[in-house]
Amino acid sequence: MNSDINPMQSAHNAQRCSATSKRTGQPCRAPAVKGFSVCRMHGARGGAPKGAGNGRYSHGLRSEFYAMLFEENRRLNKQVRKAINDLL
Repeated sequence: MNSDINPMQSAHNAQRCSATSKRTGQPCRAPAVKGFSVCRMHGARGGAPKGAGNGRYSHGLRSEFYAMLFEENRRLNKQVRKAINDLL
């Protein structure tokens, strides 16, 4: 009933951000984002996107190819080292 009178009541009752100021040591007074202990200014929902939205996303098409190249390179290096050791 109280929220019908004041639509901001749920925001006022929300959990507060757990971040503190380095300079003053005072806690942040902003409401924490639901499911996080910090507000949007202090890192809630931050970071790189998941999946294909991330610039470093690897979908597996090339990963098998690069694994094959890595093994081939390793095999050739082993042969070269053996040939050099045989010459010495």
